This record gives sequence, structure tokens and C-alpha cells, in this order.
Amino acid sequence: MTRGSRAQAIVSAAGIAAVAFFLVLVARFWHPVYGFTAFLQLDSSNDETKIAAFKEMPVYVYRDTGGYDGFFYAQIAYHPTLASNELGPAMDSLAYRGRRILAPVLARALALGNPRWIVHVYSLLNVAAWLALAAILWRMLPVRDARGWLAWAGVLFSAGSLSSVRLALPDLIALAILAGALLLLERGNAARALGTLAMAGLARETTLAAVPGFWERPWLSMRNVVRTVIAAAPLAAWVAYVRWRVGPGGTGMRNLDWPLLGWIGKWAPTVAALREPGEHLLAWATLLAAIGLTVQAAFFVRHPRLQERWWRLGAAYVLLLVVLGPAVWEGFPGAATRVLLPLTLAFNVLACRERATVAWLLAGNLAIGAGLVAIKDVPRDPTELAAARAHGAAYVASLREGWYDRESEKRVEWFWSRGRSTVALEAWPKRDAAVRLEFALRGMSPRTVVVRQGDHELWRGEAGDAITSRQVVDIPLAMGRATIEFSSDAEPVREGPNPDARLLSFALYEPRIVTP
Repeated sequence: MTRGSRAQAIVSAAGIAAVAFFLVLVARFWHPVYGFTAFLQLDSSNDETKIAAFKEMPVYVYRDTGGYDGFFYAQIAYHPTLASNELGPAMDSLAYRGRRILAPVLARALALGNPRWIVHVYSLLNVAAWLALAAILWRMLPVRDARGWLAWAGVLFSAGSLSSVRLALPDLIALAILAGALLLLERGNAARALGTLAMAGLARETTLAAVPGFWERPWLSMRNVVRTVIAAAPLAAWVAYVRWRVGPGGTGMRNLDWPLLGWIGKWAPTVAALREPGEHLLAWATLLAAIGLTVQAAFFVRHPRLQERWWRLGAAYVLLLVVLGPAVWEGFPGAATRVLLPLTLAFNVLACRERATVAWLLAGNLAIGAGLVAIKDVPRDPTELAAARAHGAAYVASLREGWYDRESEKRVEWFWSRGRSTVALEAWPKRDAAVRLEFALRGMSPRTVVVRQGDHELWRGEAGDAITSRQVVDIPLAMGRATIEFSSDAEPVREGPNPDARLLSFALYEPRIVTP
């Protein structure tokens, strides 16, 4: 094997490893009942206003953190014409969210209109977009050495890309389509490239700022005006339809501001967060992401190449960076990393092709840290006792009052009760059924534990210092719901001599739902 082929093999192996690493990051979010719907970031404040389909099927709900925009677009996928009356109350602004229609339409089409699958397909659209973008970029750069691999990974693991995956947003979908359009353009298929760009605009409207990259000399020609009109026409027509259907939008007014005011306003709170107690990793990642975007903009200012389409495309997004408002910059790391994804793409392609120094590539891709932070933590409902899916049905048992937090050691989990504790069970679909709860039991002292549903006793057993064998309780469900109570005939025991020590009665070990 020659030195060149050996180097190519190493780079290819590194590319495969990067894709595998991404898939592992994503796989951690899978839940046996909720699938990947944790990506949607539906929180409890929106739980009551969500559309009927989201109430009839299991969708993960965040109890302790705020929601984000992904669940808006996922709900639009059930009513892409925006004609349903239930969409309005479920949105922060239907007119604003409704403009970005491509991702919801894609989810519905790929799910073949099946309501049970639409939400799950939408949850994974960005994963598919990431993989498609990885394949396109590998050819576009092309990736033959460490410099090319760094540019490739810089786009894929940027804060904008991974936060789009993590929050199920349309930004990465739009970027993958834009990259496909540019690949078509470089291969001489201008008509298809322009149509693909127009499609990307329906995923996210700011993608159309890339249109200067599709112009040809002379720049101020009627041909370029026509290209611009063709690229913008589908979005313009759709926005007109949205306005006719639901009226004018009321969100997004702070997205633009006077030049550089939003960018300047980003730095003070970001630096201040470094000195405050809390999540320093996120604060540092945000600072590095802001520096990385600034370096990318400086690269286009420092290396003007008007004749180069990638420079024109990047320069257009430098102008967008300059006028972005506080709503886009604020937060950690902020939406700017997603809005400016085409800038990140153009920077890495041009820096790689122009053989820019490694220092430029490293500094311009500092947002990788924020990307990994964005997808680092996997949500877990602290109240979830057990979950299972089988035979077309899903079941979740959740802790209610009377329990302490989950404890674990060597992959064994248990839950201590104060003495009288309740568990709520929910099943999908909503129908009368039965479910079996299995668990082992341990008491602080010898005692009898009873499980009741209302006034009906379901189970009775003994608990002592040693963990018992597996116990079984059959629980009837009425329209997919049930509440059961665990109680003990003995007083709880303080776990230690301190006056603030917990009062413990019995513990459930390794609870498990067994489906009929």
C-alpha cells in the first residue's frame, strides 16, 4: 500500500468512526415507549394545549425544563395545510411557524400519512439530514487528508448542526438540501440546483440568502434577477397562502437589528456567565462558538474572492450575521449557530479548497464544543418507574406522592417509600386493558405491604431486611389509565441518627411492566 492510499484509508476510517460516534450519541435518546420524541422538547407548559394526536400517543414531556420550537413543527406535520382549528392554540405563532413547511410535509410523506408514525419520523428527520450532509460533504470537499476531514467534521459537529438534531429543528434539513443544490450546481445542473435551493427556502427562509452563490457573471444581469425570483417564488407563494389562511405573524420581530448591535450584545452576558456559579462548560462552549462564528466572518472579509461562488455565498451570510438581532444571539449558545449554518458550510469548503492554514480551520470550528454540549445530556423522567412496549401498545408507570428519588448501584435500581405511596399507570391506545407490574421488595424492618386500587386489594406480601423474589401485581386499566397505592402496616423507620434523616418504609427493586 502506498503512502497516499494508506493516508486515504486512515481518513476514511476516521470518517466512519465519526459517523458511528454520531449514531451512538443519537441512540442514547431512544426510549422504549417514547422513541426519539425527547428531541421535540415538548414541556409541561404546552402539555394541555398540544394537538389531539399528541394526546392519543406517547410523546415525551419535559417536566423540569423549558420547551423549544421542534414540537411546533412536529404538530404542523399532522395538519400541513394549516386549516385545523386545533393548531392555533398549540402554537406560539402559527403564521411564523407555518412558513417553514418543508420538514413537516416531509415527515408526513415519509410516514405515508400514518398518524402513529408522523411524530417519530419527524423526530429523526435531522438525523437523516446529518447523514445525507455527511455524504454530500465527503464528495464536495473532497475529504482526502486531515485538513479535509477537519473541515468535514467542523460542519457536521458544529453547534448549529448538533443543536438542530437535538431540538428537531429545520435548520440542518435546510442546510443538507442547500449542500445538495450546490453539489448539483458544481456538476453543471443549474436548473435542478436552483429548484433544490427553492426547496431549501421552504425549510428555512434564511437559506435563500445563499442565492448569490448561484449567480453568474455579470453579477447585475437580468439572468441573475430571474434566478433570484425563481428561487424565492415558492416561499413567497407559500407565505402568501399562510397569511391568507391564518393571518399575519406576530413572532420574529427581534430577529433583525441595526448592524452589529446583536453581535456586540452577545459578548457581555457570555463573558459574565464565566464568572457566575453554574454550568461553566456551557458558558465556555458558548464563548468559543461566538469566537468561531466571528473567525468565519473574518475569513471572508480577509480573503475576498468575488469570482468564487462559495465566497459570495459566505459573504451573504456575513452580512446576515451583521444584522442579526438579540433574539437570535441571546441564550447559550443561541440560535445564531443554526441560522448561520450556511456560513459554517461555506467557510469550511472554501478554507479547505484554498488550503487555508490549519489555524484558520481550528479557530473557525470552535463551535464543535458547543455542539457536543448540546447533545451531551440525555433526558430522563425522574418519576418514571417502568416502561414497556409490546403487541402494538405502550405502557408507562410513574411515581406520584410518597416516594423518594430513584437510587441505583451496579445497574440495580430501587425506590424507597415513606409508607403510603401511589403509582400512576398510563397506556396507549386508550382502552380498557390489563397490565402486570413485577418487582422485588425490601423493608426497613419486617412488615406487610399491600397494593390497592381504590377500595380493592390487588396484592399483599411480606417484606424484610433481605430483598424478596419477584412479586407480581395484575392491574386493570380503564381507558388506558390506573392509579394504585402501596402501603405498609408498620411505621416508617428513620434511616440514620440525624434528625433530618429520611423516614423509610419499604423499597421496590427493579420494577418492570410485563405486557399481556
